[in-house]
Amino acid sequence: MPVFARRLDSPLAYEVAQALMDGFNRHYRLFRTESAHAKHRFETQDWHGQQRAQRERIEFYDLRVKECSNRLEREFKAGEQAMEVWQQIKLHYIGLLVDHHQPELAETFFNSVTTKILHRSYFLNDFIFVRPAVSTEYIEDGALGAQPTYRAYYPTRDTVHATLRSVVQDFDLQVPFVDLDRDAGYVAQAMLQRLGDSKLRANFQVQALSGLFFRNKGCYIVGKLINGFTEVPFALPVLHHAAGGLVIDAALFGENDLLMLFSFARAYFMVDMEIPSAYVQFLRSMMPRKPRNEIYNALGLAKQGKNLFYRDFLYHLRHSTDQFRIAPGIKGMVMLVFDLPSFPYVFKVIKDYYPPPKDTSREQIKGKYLLVKQHDRVGRMADTLEYSGVGFPRKRFDDALLAEIEKFAPSQLEIIDNGGQQEVIIKHLYIERRMIPLNIYLQEAFDVEGVAQGADAAAAFALQQIERAVVDYGNAIKDLVSANIFPGDMLWKNFGVTRHGKVVFYDYDEIEYITDCNFRRVPAPRTEEDEMSGEVWYHVGPRDVFPETFAPFLLGNPLVRKAFMAHHADLLDVDFWQGHKERIAQGYVHDVFPYDQDQRFPPTSAH
Repeated sequence: MPVFARRLDSPLAYEVAQALMDGFNRHYRLFRTESAHAKHRFETQDWHGQQRAQRERIEFYDLRVKECSNRLEREFKAGEQAMEVWQQIKLHYIGLLVDHHQPELAETFFNSVTTKILHRSYFLNDFIFVRPAVSTEYIEDGALGAQPTYRAYYPTRDTVHATLRSVVQDFDLQVPFVDLDRDAGYVAQAMLQRLGDSKLRANFQVQALSGLFFRNKGCYIVGKLINGFTEVPFALPVLHHAAGGLVIDAALFGENDLLMLFSFARAYFMVDMEIPSAYVQFLRSMMPRKPRNEIYNALGLAKQGKNLFYRDFLYHLRHSTDQFRIAPGIKGMVMLVFDLPSFPYVFKVIKDYYPPPKDTSREQIKGKYLLVKQHDRVGRMADTLEYSGVGFPRKRFDDALLAEIEKFAPSQLEIIDNGGQQEVIIKHLYIERRMIPLNIYLQEAFDVEGVAQGADAAAAFALQQIERAVVDYGNAIKDLVSANIFPGDMLWKNFGVTRHGKVVFYDYDEIEYITDCNFRRVPAPRTEEDEMSGEVWYHVGPRDVFPETFAPFLLGNPLVRKAFMAHHADLLDVDFWQGHKERIAQGYVHDVFPYDQDQRFPPTSAH
């Protein structure tokens, strides 16, 4: 372990540390500015601008890291500086973090720039922040001039309605509500019902985070109710009414509703935060089952999310003993997938070659994953964490898994000696939340004896499981279509079921924009030979899609066919797809709600 420099005697070290801090401060200033502009885009219904800003903001971090790295090399020849100088740079930087409002983000930025400049052999020493040097607890208490993270209101039972009006009005939205009194009444009634109408305590509070949360065509007021020892998270979706003006569309309560709103399968929020760690702490108090890294991701701070995830992963490795293995399920043609049974994520490596009929490349596949990262995932596409040069202990790898990687992705594998211990280096991989593959989920239900007849309680439950899964599978495809995404390979194995029972797509190598696809009917056969042919006798272009041909691949099981045809027969009709394509091409942006339709307030407020 290198010993820290005992003296801070290098003027250059302070200048480099200050340049690093300047680079981070510029990054976060631009990040906040773009997030703050989301309010105006919402008010003016600039949905395409909102989507564009969402995509561009994801690229901010890497651009600022590159800018800062170039400056350090140009002005200070940073890569040529001695070990002692880099030790002092880090110590000076720690000093600059005192009273900083985003110290955890600044530490991660320091790591990103430093590892870009220094050779990988330096990464295991004290030049980077392996663990936080500055606590983020109670930053807000000493943050002079900072906007409070949340506002607190103290209604009585008789003033809940008026308080809710104040909560909404304090955000100063520049578009009038259609009927805020009515909407506040809906919310007040729902809140009192949730808390128990006659059980309000003397210290009843409504706490609302100071920043609005913007995504897609909605904005959300997020907070919690405190009533004695009871805390209830809530979120209020605010939407534009078709006739003009704003409405509160629903009132979401409880951890499960908030987990769906902040799901890893949804796009990142835009929210203006001065002290992001305070937002994360507040949100974590509402969703204790949500890992901190996923909350940072949901707030658009993906690099911090990656950093925290990797720390959690290393911690898990130290406190577990099971082995990495080939992930259960049908093996893919493009991705090699492995997992650690005790860890709720899967690791995906792009193979070096792909059997016919796959016609793609590593760069094309990476491009598809980037598309998903930058797109509105509408709750139906799993977010991914992308890493390069990840090291794993060799002793934790199952021999069959290592042989699989050596066979299918040898260019991505390196085995090195690290202090007498072998280490497996995967040069590039994606990490996703583990889900139950939909084909396995359905097969488990099919295997229940007497399921087709609903012979007993277990069989009836399995039958309901099949119907729910098939219906939500169709809903997932329709949500993707609304977001201008054609999934390409729609087989059951490419979808998963989350812990909340939602069907989510996770195989991205064949996705296309709906507007880039050509939806066609199968031509009528020209001759009897055409009709009897087992081969496709008509021309098929590279982006031609024939919806009526989906059925033979998807609906072989009669239970599946019955449920699918009852709810989603339109997915087999070219008019469904063509109609959506035309609307999207005309600029229409669909609403996709992160809550159920039956949670919405009465039709008078429907937009």
